[in-house]
Amino acid sequence: MPALAHRHRHRVVMIVVLILGGLLLSMYWAGRLAEQRVWLERSQEAGGQLELYAQAIHTQVERFRSVPALLALDSDIRDLLENPDDAQLRHRLNHRLEQQNQAAGSSVLYLIDLNGETLAASNWSEWSSFVGSNYGFRPYFQDALAQDTGRYFAVGVTTGIPGYFLSSSVKNAAGQTLGVLVVKLELEDMQREWINQPGILLITDALDIVILSNRPAWRFRHLQPLSEEVRHSLVAARRYAEQTLQPLHSKPLQRVAENSERRQVDGPDGRQTYFWQRLPLPEENWTLHLLQEPQQVAASIRSYRLAAAGVWMTLAFLLLYLAQRRKTRRVEQRSRNQLERLVEERTRELQTAQDGLVHAARMAALGQMSAALAHEINQPLTALRMQLASQRLLLDSGRSEAVREGLAQVEGLIERMAALTSHLKTFARKNPAGLPQRVRLDDVVEQALQLLGPRIRNENVAIVRQIPGEAWVSGDAIRLEQVLINLLNNALDAMHDSPVRELRILCREEAGTWRLSVADSGGGIAREHLDQVFEPFFTTKPVGQGLGLGLAVSYGILRDLGGSLAVRNDAQGAVFELTLPAAEKPRTDNSRSDA
Repeated sequence: MPALAHRHRHRVVMIVVLILGGLLLSMYWAGRLAEQRVWLERSQEAGGQLELYAQAIHTQVERFRSVPALLALDSDIRDLLENPDDAQLRHRLNHRLEQQNQAAGSSVLYLIDLNGETLAASNWSEWSSFVGSNYGFRPYFQDALAQDTGRYFAVGVTTGIPGYFLSSSVKNAAGQTLGVLVVKLELEDMQREWINQPGILLITDALDIVILSNRPAWRFRHLQPLSEEVRHSLVAARRYAEQTLQPLHSKPLQRVAENSERRQVDGPDGRQTYFWQRLPLPEENWTLHLLQEPQQVAASIRSYRLAAAGVWMTLAFLLLYLAQRRKTRRVEQRSRNQLERLVEERTRELQTAQDGLVHAARMAALGQMSAALAHEINQPLTALRMQLASQRLLLDSGRSEAVREGLAQVEGLIERMAALTSHLKTFARKNPAGLPQRVRLDDVVEQALQLLGPRIRNENVAIVRQIPGEAWVSGDAIRLEQVLINLLNNALDAMHDSPVRELRILCREEAGTWRLSVADSGGGIAREHLDQVFEPFFTTKPVGQGLGLGLAVSYGILRDLGGSLAVRNDAQGAVFELTLPAAEKPRTDNSRSDA
């Protein structure tokens, strides 16, 4: 018994020693892991903040990136550069630049001639007017002359306000450079918004000089030493005007990640240790810096050590628990089975919900296509009513042969309506396009014109039609006819009140495709509506005269057939151009298609 008790005590002592040893070892490694993890988390958080700042800067600059190039196309700007002594033109352009600057939200817009002299500016009426000032020494002016565009950050020579300058060269019709158009962006508002943000935010240029900061005392300090040559070039370009550049001394203490480290900084607030994070902005050739005072990691290390101790003790007690595991195995097995059944039930519920969503989406799509079909079928119905009215007149006059021909056309219209309704099935599938056919465009146009013949004659519309007989395309005759009827009807509607009514249908071959254009003399489409005509339910017609679906459906049909539909205006009216891939000409020209 004493020997057994001794062995028991020895076993207990060994277990306690193992538990305490493991406890101390786990707490030590947990502390090391906590320190690494805390710095890594700080690096990720700072990286996220810098990404937000970078996005704000990028958005601000992108708004104005194309402004100089677009304004450089203005004819008045070119005329003033070619006639700088035209006082009336200069006065008018000053007012225009002032209005355009206010509309764009930029700081200043100004025009510089080849000698660097400012001819016109949006701030012409202010005390700080740029008019008459010479900026030929500025790199953004020189870069625009040499490379057509330029960008440069500098302190304003006239105003003393820092800004970001975007420039673009102005050329004449022969491609000769006449001058430079510049837009100045003052980033002071954005900088003021950062004042209350945590940490110290710095933006440095390619020379590592701080150009923007949410702490004014840190501005215009250089992170790297500047050579005499660089200082001389900065003075020559007056990049920082009268600002005095001071060094910002620092030394690294600990590298955390690729662009983050702990550094000791001798800043305006004295010597302090900061967590320093960087993010390059390659497009502007700038670098974002975020300096944060490192939080005390002792609390995090202590928390990790306590967590490690808890985990280790849990593992120790788990060993005791496993000794009792065998007694409760059956209970655990039942619990596991219940959990598996619950997961299966939830999976079935999710699958049922997903199927319901898919079905709802499909029904919504079918509903939209039904609306489009109702719009399209109205056209042959209108033609059918006109044909039946004509047949009554022919019957009254006893012209049975003409009635027989008219009934054949009525039969064709009924077949067309049946073909149109059959398209509704295709919209329920992923790809609504059927098998491609070889179709002759002249035949499709002829059929469409026949359907609209009564309206064309009643409205006295002249038809100009030039379609080569060899114009064969890959497509679907019924759907192409649907598109043409849409375009022709729209053209007839547009010419309803026009004194000259001429419908031009022209076709030409171009790079393996056939391009068919439908042009009217209805005055064209308003410029602000050109980008919207193919949108569903967009229409300029009065209420009740259209659903705004015809062009949207036509656009989708041509896209499914591998073609395209575009719109533009010419001198007389709107021009719709549909493009389809060319098909091999069949052996017999008399065949309409090989389907």
